[in-house]
Amino acid sequence: MKRPIPLIATALLGSIAVGCEARPGPAPISGDVPEAIGWRTEVVVSGLAHPWGIAWLPDGSVLVTERPGRLRLIRDGRLDPTPIAGLPAILAEGQGGLLDVALHPDFAENRFVYLTLATGSKEANRTALARGRLEGQALVGTEIIFQSADAKSGGQHFGSRLVWLPDKSLLMSIGDGGNPPISFAGDVIRKQAQNPGTHFGSVVRLRDDGSAHPDNPFAGREGARPELWSIGHRNIQGMTSDPATGRIWATEHGSRGGDELNIIEGGGNYGWPEVTYSMEYWGPKISDETSRPGITEPVLVWTPSKAPSGLALYTGEVYPQWTGNLFSGALKFQQVRRLVLDGTSVVGEEKLSIGQRVRDVRQGPDGYLYLLTDEPDGALLRILPTAP
Repeated sequence: MKRPIPLIATALLGSIAVGCEARPGPAPISGDVPEAIGWRTEVVVSGLAHPWGIAWLPDGSVLVTERPGRLRLIRDGRLDPTPIAGLPAILAEGQGGLLDVALHPDFAENRFVYLTLATGSKEANRTALARGRLEGQALVGTEIIFQSADAKSGGQHFGSRLVWLPDKSLLMSIGDGGNPPISFAGDVIRKQAQNPGTHFGSVVRLRDDGSAHPDNPFAGREGARPELWSIGHRNIQGMTSDPATGRIWATEHGSRGGDELNIIEGGGNYGWPEVTYSMEYWGPKISDETSRPGITEPVLVWTPSKAPSGLALYTGEVYPQWTGNLFSGALKFQQVRRLVLDGTSVVGEEKLSIGQRVRDVRQGPDGYLYLLTDEPDGALLRILPTAP
């Protein structure tokens, strides 16, 4: 076990190499940070029930998922009162329901919309991926094209974010299944995150029809699921790509402390629950190890937990001082963290206090940052720059 380092606010130092091998030394640990200046929020629409994910259509309209099981359309700044029809059966239980949404890279030609969701029953459920063709106010031909190989019980830790890669393959995160005492195969279910024979606690890489990509790092490995891209995750609910470098950034929930920012690499093992900074909710350490050979180190650890949600890498020009920064939502802290990057290291951090649980953060096609607030009466917010 490596020596822990003190909390760091705005000067997070160190060089962390990209790759699947363990990064040297303990991860930087972030506590409280200064408030960002030069911004304000405005409400685009309100009246959303626990909104979860955002996708922009080519005409500027917006699709928003609501966790209770509705897909909503926002057009010209107004929320259409009628949800999009044609969704599959959805289990709205605990953290489960209708989750992320993404458009096919060739949406203008094929009109395919992809949705992640919980399916099944409270006693036996899975994280699933559905695809349908958007025609008017409905998805047609909707079908489940992928689902977690094994059913679990309860309403915890489904994941799940979607990110398209340049080759038009799709990354999808799947949670570890839940906290103790939730069990699977005679043991606590979270241990399955180290088992490549399941999808629990993983990122999978799929072709656009939901099948395993043939070039996946676990393909051909005896007993391993061919869809696996990386393992050892607890519950990734923020994931985004950097178009300039191709890096995939992800944020995942720790247990009590130990929230992580990671760079997701194919074949990587990210340690959960055997190597972690997290504590049990009732007190003790989950593991005595925070690093191990062969385990990919986090780029940043948040202790106490901020409960990370949506994640965006800003590439626009509306806020030039923020270009190239990551923006990570926080459910528990009701804020967004701005992370200043130097390659694969975080060298600065500020907070944008929102005052509501932030579920998703996205850059819109107009160059503005948008947020979803995870409330019974949630909203789509826009971040506006203010004069210094």
